[in-house]
Amino acid sequence: MAYDSIVLASASERRSRLLAQIGVRHRILATEIDESPRGGEAPGDYVARLATGKARAAVEAERGRPGCPVLAADTTVVLDRSTFGKPADEAECVATLTKLAGRRHEVLTAIALWHDGRLDEARSTSYVTFRAIDAAECRRYWATGEPAGKAGAYAIQGLGAVFVQCLEGSFSNVMGLPLFETSTLLDAAGVQRWQIP
Repeated sequence: MAYDSIVLASASERRSRLLAQIGVRHRILATEIDESPRGGEAPGDYVARLATGKARAAVEAERGRPGCPVLAADTTVVLDRSTFGKPADEAECVATLTKLAGRRHEVLTAIALWHDGRLDEARSTSYVTFRAIDAAECRRYWATGEPAGKAGAYAIQGLGAVFVQCLEGSFSNVMGLPLFETSTLLDAAGVQRWQIP
């Protein structure tokens, strides 16, 4: 079966822009699920659970509408087996960036695609090395408003790019939607891409 559009189970403008970049028509349906980590849960399992949970919540919300694939994703930053989500305030932003400063961390994203009564999943891992950052610079960065709502308290595609000394892996993964893995899932499900708006 071929599909000319999907539902994106996310309020993330970045994910929407990345889908538009590869010409995938989509409608946004933000979902709310509990994003609290579970004790002893591995980071990869954590992002996979959240991505599949968001996809299932969107599928449930879409009951009764004409069926089209539902795409969801979740991203987290990992350092020393600890995950770093979205900072709640300036103090958490400074604490996160101070820990990441001068070190190499992982960025993990899980993608879930519900189509034709089944759920397919893919994962992507990238490695980012930060230069040294002091607390004063972290506070100045927080004041820009950019770190709020970003896993690991930074946006590689924005002002936070100045912290990145080295990137190994997918740039779009660090943004929150790895396009290689996403397009592979969409292609297998028969979703049209490279559509001109």
